[in-house]
Amino acid sequence: PPGRRVNGAQRNGGGNPVTLFEMVKQGKSAMQVQHRGAVRIEMFRNMQNVEIIRKMTEEFDEDSGDYPLTISGPLWNKFRYSYCEFIAVLIRQCQYSIIYDELHCNRLYSNRSNCNRLIIIRCYICLQLQENQDEIENMMNSIFKGIFVHRYRLDAIAEIRAICIEEIRVWMQIYSDAFLNDSYLKYVGWTLHDRQGEVRLKCLKALQNLYSHRELFQKLELFTNRFKDRIVSMTLDKEYDVAVEAVRLIILVLQGSEDALSDDDCENVYHLVYSAHRPVALAAGDFLHRLLCMFSILAYLHTQAEEALAKHRGRSSPNGNLIRMLVLFFLESELHEHAAYLVDSLWDSSQDLLKDWECMTEVLLEEPVQGEEVLSERQESALIELIVCSIRQAAEAHPPVGRGTGKRVLTAKERKTQTDDRNKLTEHFIMSLPTLLSKYQADSEKVANLLQIPQYFNLDIYSTGRMEKHLDALLKQMRLVVEKHTELEVLETCSKTFSILCSEELSIMNRVDIAWSQLIDELTDRFSHAVEELLQEGDEADDDDIYSVLSSLKRLTAFHNAHDLTSWDLFGTCYRLLRAGIERIQALQCSHYSIMWQLVKITEGSPSKDDLIALRRVVKSFLAVCQQCLSNVNTPVKEQAFMLLCDLLMIFSHQLMAGGREGLQPLVFHPDSVLQNELLNFVLDHVFIEQDEENQSVDGDEEDEANKIEALHKRRNLLAAFSKLIIYDIVDMSAAADIFKHYMKYYNDYGDIIKETLSKTRQMDKILCAKTLILSLQQLFNELIQDQGPNLDRTSAHVSGLKELARRFALTFGLDQIKTREAVATLHKDGIEFAFRFPNPKRPDCPPPNLAFLEVLCEFSSKLLRQDKKTVHSYLEKFLTEQMCERRDDVWLPLISYRNSLLTGGDDDHGSITSSSSSKTGSIRSRKSCAAHRKHTEGEEDELCLSRLNDLGKIDLLVDEQCWDVSGVMKVVLSCLSSRGLMEDDAEPIFEDVMMSSRGQLEDMNEEFEDTMVIDLPPSCNRRERAELRPNFFDSAAMMEDESPRPFLLVSLF
Repeated sequence: PPGRRVNGAQRNGGGNPVTLFEMVKQGKSAMQVQHRGAVRIEMFRNMQNVEIIRKMTEEFDEDSGDYPLTISGPLWNKFRYSYCEFIAVLIRQCQYSIIYDELHCNRLYSNRSNCNRLIIIRCYICLQLQENQDEIENMMNSIFKGIFVHRYRLDAIAEIRAICIEEIRVWMQIYSDAFLNDSYLKYVGWTLHDRQGEVRLKCLKALQNLYSHRELFQKLELFTNRFKDRIVSMTLDKEYDVAVEAVRLIILVLQGSEDALSDDDCENVYHLVYSAHRPVALAAGDFLHRLLCMFSILAYLHTQAEEALAKHRGRSSPNGNLIRMLVLFFLESELHEHAAYLVDSLWDSSQDLLKDWECMTEVLLEEPVQGEEVLSERQESALIELIVCSIRQAAEAHPPVGRGTGKRVLTAKERKTQTDDRNKLTEHFIMSLPTLLSKYQADSEKVANLLQIPQYFNLDIYSTGRMEKHLDALLKQMRLVVEKHTELEVLETCSKTFSILCSEELSIMNRVDIAWSQLIDELTDRFSHAVEELLQEGDEADDDDIYSVLSSLKRLTAFHNAHDLTSWDLFGTCYRLLRAGIERIQALQCSHYSIMWQLVKITEGSPSKDDLIALRRVVKSFLAVCQQCLSNVNTPVKEQAFMLLCDLLMIFSHQLMAGGREGLQPLVFHPDSVLQNELLNFVLDHVFIEQDEENQSVDGDEEDEANKIEALHKRRNLLAAFSKLIIYDIVDMSAAADIFKHYMKYYNDYGDIIKETLSKTRQMDKILCAKTLILSLQQLFNELIQDQGPNLDRTSAHVSGLKELARRFALTFGLDQIKTREAVATLHKDGIEFAFRFPNPKRPDCPPPNLAFLEVLCEFSSKLLRQDKKTVHSYLEKFLTEQMCERRDDVWLPLISYRNSLLTGGDDDHGSITSSSSSKTGSIRSRKSCAAHRKHTEGEEDELCLSRLNDLGKIDLLVDEQCWDVSGVMKVVLSCLSSRGLMEDDAEPIFEDVMMSSRGQLEDMNEEFEDTMVIDLPPSCNRRERAELRPNFFDSAAMMEDESPRPFLLVSLF
């Protein structure tokens, strides 16, 4: 139109310019651009390319929101789509005329966006012109060499590199004759090593599009041989999306050529079925399924004679051979404890196979036909395990533990499928399960798995389908299993199955209850007679008598766990065995179950006073027996007694009265100091033990390593049980000092438990927690004094380790110094008193024996506010004489360092003040505190030196070297306390700096464990969060007036 210029001019008569971005976005046909980042026609005529680039760089406004190539998000995606469409339409409209005009092409190529130039090549390819073919190919090659070769790997923006790969894929697919060759494919292969996951992902998807066309596979053969190893290695990519697409690409390669992958390549992929990441496992499961079908003879016959084989079912069906091959794979993978993961990985691709329970059952029960191999014992066990896992997956309709984010809400279609599958498996195994149990009655491993199957039944089918006779057959086989086996796994599985069959809402409950009661009666009678005979014979009892008692007790203990057997009065008989010192492990566990069931009855009903007294008498006698067992020579007995003691003290503590159960107060037990010390000593002797380096496996024996892991897990459970007693105020917090002091040495094994215990104790009481921390440091210092003498080597590794531990403790106070100022001040006060507690026995002018402890105390000086440093320094000076202040010998360096830490660095503490008002308030009150100190008389100053050793009704934290003298180090962490979301809203978090230790170890401090127990702590009513210290904070008389009782921590148990 008149008045409009091609490049950058405004309309006649003035007006606002319209940018190209706005025109493309709005779909306008005009091409009027006014932007300092644009190339104008006069620039082409009068300037060189270098000058144009320099001028555009100088004039470019990076902050402008109008330049389309600098935006992001949905607006950029919309512009990019519209602009690409605009370029495509433009080239199609110009394909017979100005597309060959050199000026037109140069203007198109001059755009700053490299991806736009790549799009132009795609548009040229789409033309597929017969005329001027050579000229178009020359244009494409020119753009490819000038843009793609320089941008596919070197461009700083990952999106540009990804666009390069996407465009070359389109070129190869549309114009394969020119681009689908090794000269271009190598760029895609090289980009598989890109540092950004999104680029690697784009490469894999581009290759998937190419490999999915069978007619192109021959042209990809050389590329496959060259880059196959890289693609296989990408199945272990750190980006899970990339790993999934790599597996899918390998599936396409396998479909194109069976010989393309070696055995090692296949092995690297199909082991991913055990991956914890479910999408990767599902992709690997699809690969494994295709591989099994490929090598299955029946699968090949199925493709050749589908109609004939479709008539066969069971072991003669195509699935029969696949099942055998799956069993062989499961056994060869040597991961026999992960059958559930294998089934879950194959669930999407092999549901028909995994749900063919009829075929699986026939493979187990029927005699093999002529020429067919018989399943071995291991193969039968593996197949039964796979059957049980497939039944669980079908009945529960969710992945096993460790895969996924928990149970999701099923859709209506999924619920219907779940119901249908459950009915199908119930109808089949109701009839076949008794036969399977009868055949494998003597094999404990097979029986333990088979007894799990009824737990997934739709039990109403027994009544609606009139299949009571099959129920009687099942109960008969279960009774025979209990009589024949004493393995714990078999008995516990049988007990759980009986419990499910005895559900009150089922119509078969009476029939099952009669069979169960008869079984328990026989077991109880047998046990009672065996105990009587054993006790009568006394020392003359032989092994057969002991075995008879043990076997009966094992069966009753397993059933007592899931069933209330208090009517049979097993506690009395077990208590007699405990007093006689016979079979203590099983007797302890059975007695514990009996007490728990009695407590359940009392809490659910309206107990009388006599009932409470009777239960208290039982608990008291059992606690006494467990306490005696702590000194038993048998380590398993001691460990069992310790765990039961911790559990019972936790349950029968003050929290038992929570939730309106004040009437249960007679059942509350408080451990005395003797029992507390015995529990603590047990932890120190059995948890904090040195590793026996001589017994460590040199050749990396797997069994030995597994035993070590199991032993460590057991020690962690022991420490977790004791730590719970500390944080719930059942055991005095002073006991935690012996736990905290092992934090550094045994950090790898128990660091998370100790840290969580420290966090919970701080939530209980900040001041008492601080006193416990300083006590743990004092204990370690005393141990150093005993080992090295009074003259410590300040450069030794032990002293450095003690200072490092103090530094870690200081980090746990966090950044909010207002909340922790009283706790930190108390810590310094106790540390100063400890350093000057004992005078030097040689001469008064010599340094006190504990003076070196002040160097450890320096690590906490940074946690003091500026005004508090002055207060602490004034308190320190009360212990100093003029001669001490003037000494500069090396032995006095700890005092000099500590004084300097209190006198310097005050100006750097401003970051710890959370608000200006609190800072001003703290400064004013600090000045008042100093003024008050100056007014004191000499006698009042002496009184200020008195230590508040029993603050807020807490325990005495004086160091008793004899009581706290321990050797060894701690390794177990409180797994029961490592759950998240336990901190109160106003509780300070625990901080750790990035330099974890001098060794440079940086490990996860918040590891979760399978035995994690969620614990909700109530808000503490004893928090001290004043904005400043009281002027008389170090006045012991004033402190005693502020004493308040400690709160109870209540946890609901039922």
